[in-house]
Amino acid sequence: MAGIKEIFSNDIGIDLGTANTLVYAKDTNEITSEPSVVAVYNNSKKVVAVGEKAKKMLGKTPGNITAIRPMKVGVIADFEITEIMLRYFIQKAAKQWNFIAPRVVVAVPSGITEVERRAVQESAIHAGARSVCLKDEPLMAAIGVGLPIEEPTASMIVDIGGGTTEVAIISLSNVVYSKSVRIGGDEFDNCIAQYMKRAYNLIIGERTAEEIKINIGSAYPLDTELTWEVKGRDSVAGLPKTLYVTSQEIREALADSFKSITDVIHEALEQCPPELSADLVDRGIVLAGGGALIRNLNLLRAYRALSPTTRCAPSSTEPRQSFKTTNFGLRTTPDALAARVSGGGGFLLRARESSCGGGWAESTPRFWAGVCRRIGGLRVKARGDLIFCDGFRQNFS
Repeated sequence: MAGIKEIFSNDIGIDLGTANTLVYAKDTNEITSEPSVVAVYNNSKKVVAVGEKAKKMLGKTPGNITAIRPMKVGVIADFEITEIMLRYFIQKAAKQWNFIAPRVVVAVPSGITEVERRAVQESAIHAGARSVCLKDEPLMAAIGVGLPIEEPTASMIVDIGGGTTEVAIISLSNVVYSKSVRIGGDEFDNCIAQYMKRAYNLIIGERTAEEIKINIGSAYPLDTELTWEVKGRDSVAGLPKTLYVTSQEIREALADSFKSITDVIHEALEQCPPELSADLVDRGIVLAGGGALIRNLNLLRAYRALSPTTRCAPSSTEPRQSFKTTNFGLRTTPDALAARVSGGGGFLLRARESSCGGGWAESTPRFWAGVCRRIGGLRVKARGDLIFCDGFRQNFS
């Protein structure tokens, strides 16, 4: 009987996210992604809409209907509504084989408690799953992006979701170190909404805040700063109001959240075993999740990960010199760096991690070109994870 069930059932993988839920059906090889939102009637709890249709109702429902996001910071906040949502997604994915309950794998945050894990498992069982297997989100994300997790080398992934950010170092198909912080896309939206209220006395909804984040959000200065029209309600006059905000303002609103994420990355790097740290110098870090789509996020991570205490010479064949060291802040600009090093002498920066796609010096040519123009005669060269800068003595060409 068990063999027959395995033949006719459809195995399903679910990424139960705070903002969006992804469902993969093995037999059809289809992936469905919909917002984790359910709209119900207040009295009867009868479902009005699930997914994309329900999301469009957020903040716009009449008094007898409520649009609910049952997941908060990666865990179940409303068990009953989560069960309804999971049943909808499972039935949609397993519609061809609905006479036999499917086996389900659910990705959950690595930092949740056993009670929270049990709640997810029971919710999936009640929603129609035959059996449920829970796996940590960082490991599933690493598999999804194609990292060689089975090899005896370190792979580091930062998964920025809607409710949580997962940082993990993986080797030999297991998590060596992981840390979860409850900051993600929802917190970004909240920071933007709070900034608009504080700076302009403008009250906006979470959908508007999300639109601002998607369209002009950035973690590091852009080559061309962006502007976006924002509509909301004036908290003083109580009337509709329209204004324009810049990407620089939104970057300021998100600065504290980005700092919290980079602090977690630093902690993971500090806890990483030395041999695996050596692998990360070559392999770098992979960003995943919807929050990773924010512009220039990889540049911010690289600059925030510089060591402020490194002192060494460019090579063993050159005389040992004392180099200035610097640590970039969230708002460092070419002007600011030029002012800090224009006093003469050289300086050395050690990147404690690499950005995606290569060394971070190679990914920021415009920044360094700006510094060179402001100082004059500055030469820059990258050697592995080291950046050597000598303003006035010798070059490293």
